[in-house]
Amino acid sequence: MLWTIVVILLVLWLLGFLGHVGGGLIHLLIVIAVIIVIINLIQGRRGL
Repeated sequence: MLWTIVVILLVLWLLGFLGHVGGGLIHLLIVIAVIIVIINLIQGRRGL
């Protein structure tokens, strides 16, 4: 489910970046997606 949210955020970022819609909000979405991925990777490594 987490990866689905990341993919949705990336798609929205790409659409906003290409369409020049949303301004700073679009870049905030990509930052959130990257943070989610990093947290997921860190938590996954602790389980090993």
